[in-house]
Amino acid sequence: MTYRTESEADTMALAARVAPMLAAGDAVLLEGDLGAGKSVFARGIARGMGVEGPMPSPTFTLMIPYEAAGGKLYHFDLYRLSDPDEYYAAGLDEFVGGDGVAVIEWPGMAELDPRPALRVHLERGAGDLARRIRIENDGVGGFDPTRLAEWSVDDGE
Repeated sequence: MTYRTESEADTMALAARVAPMLAAGDAVLLEGDLGAGKSVFARGIARGMGVEGPMPSPTFTLMIPYEAAGGKLYHFDLYRLSDPDEYYAAGLDEFVGGDGVAVIEWPGMAELDPRPALRVHLERGAGDLARRIRIENDGVGGFDPTRLAEWSVDDGE
């Protein structure tokens, strides 16, 4: 399914709507160019799970854990990995598919392909803050695209 958002707040609202469809063990793989909105989408999921307060990017720490009313969330940013082995050497694989939801920016840097997962590809749309967001479900049982209908667009658009 493909969705369109018109602002950062809109992108966060879409992601917050996705959050309650996720369960411990699910992964959300965020892909797209720099500035496409991956971190905004990650914050939206976190807010939808009840995470409050500041959410700095885990660019230098690679992963930041959060606990909220909606469960545990592990936010990864793997952009700075120089080799996939760094991910495993740091023991980060223990946080994917376990007791929380893993939201992973730049999963390709570690050659990750976990399941169950939502694969979210973000790209810039018309206008500075508009985004086109394609979500592919790869085994997330609670994902219901009809709950995102207000943002959906024709995939052929």
